[in-house]
Amino acid sequence: MSASGGTRAIVAALGANLAIAVSKFVAFAFSGSSSMLAEGVHSLADSGNQFLLLIGGKKAQREATPQHPFGYGRERYIYAFLVSIVLFSVGGMFAIYEGYEKIRHPHELEHWYWPVGVLVFAIIAEGFSFKTAIKESNELRGTLSWSQFIRRAKAPELPVVLLEDFGALIGLVLALGGVGMALLTGDGVWDGIGTVCIGILLVLIALVLAAETKSLLLGEAAGVDEVRKIETAIVDGDTVTGIIHMRTLHLGPEELLIAAKIAVQHDDTAAEVASAINAAEARIRAAVPIARVIYLEPDIYSEAEAAKGPDREATPGGPAPHPAGH
Repeated sequence: MSASGGTRAIVAALGANLAIAVSKFVAFAFSGSSSMLAEGVHSLADSGNQFLLLIGGKKAQREATPQHPFGYGRERYIYAFLVSIVLFSVGGMFAIYEGYEKIRHPHELEHWYWPVGVLVFAIIAEGFSFKTAIKESNELRGTLSWSQFIRRAKAPELPVVLLEDFGALIGLVLALGGVGMALLTGDGVWDGIGTVCIGILLVLIALVLAAETKSLLLGEAAGVDEVRKIETAIVDGDTVTGIIHMRTLHLGPEELLIAAKIAVQHDDTAAEVASAINAAEARIRAAVPIARVIYLEPDIYSEAEAAKGPDREATPGGPAPHPAGH
């Protein structure tokens, strides 16, 4: 995903959620349905979340400064984490509270056609937003399953929008079920039950988002395919004979830091080593364009050091780990 990746999906979700939020609050005002109130707050929270994602994407494009020499790429992760907090508190916990109150003090729905009509409209609008998010995600997902895509994506926007839209569609079905049962039985408790179910769903989605964005904030390594490309690009078989050990870290979705200790011939001159390092950096950037910061340290590979054990920190002359370890 590019720095502006997912913008179309975010804007589509924002427009849909704003329109849906207004219609839900109108339906609540006429019918008194707690499901409508919970869904209205949910859509309003989702609209705020899309604003947060857009702000994070904008701030992440700022140039690096002496105080932040690696740039601001992680702004996108921070704002995605804020989205999970908003979804948990404003969306999920409010819905659970509202549903609990409705179960304790149920009342009959008035003007039932308002909530039913709005829910049908909302399902259509959310379906359009969800379709847009799926289309943009498929361009990046490749052969990954949806769960793998959400877990492995380094850019947080599309996974966030996908989970939000998916949760919104399920929540609308739950709201429609709660309103429908309340109308069929004449018991407003069903409306409250539907509202509680919506709240629980939002809390679960928020927890998944929080776990994934927390991992990105802590710092994730490059993917297995990228690690293999980097290793292939570093070794030229002449001056650079191997990789002793290597670390990679995402400074942002499109910013990768690479630090490696490389093995060189013991009789190479400093000029030859420097030239080989420059060539290796050029090959890395050609193979993995998001490699923005590269540190290569030359060393002499030592069989004796490698034999001391698997601890790469204790044996700096030891072998490089297999890419699958990343």
